[in-house]
Amino acid sequence: MATATKPKPKEAKNRPVHEIRFGRIRAAIWQNETEAGTRHNVTISRLYKDGDDWKDSASFGRDDLPLVAKVCDQAHSWIFEQSSNSSSHNGDGSNGDGEHY
Repeated sequence: MATATKPKPKEAKNRPVHEIRFGRIRAAIWQNETEAGTRHNVTISRLYKDGDDWKDSASFGRDDLPLVAKVCDQAHSWIFEQSSNSSSHNGDGSNGDGEHY
């Protein structure tokens, strides 16, 4: 006889802490807590429609590249602003891990 098992509760999907979009080009900024403090990673994607469904791709055409550059630049600025507002900023021009900006 089979026993019924309760479905596991859906885990909350990880969501980016910030998104930047120009048209169909998107930069998603992800926050990671480490022993060394908060770190950010960025994923860049191109949104497109496949029938009725929206999907994304990490492949870019020639005309997408200027927008990729813009979302990258703005993502960098946003992350830098966050790190300069955090307590890990030492006031000596470093971001707390020896890198200088």
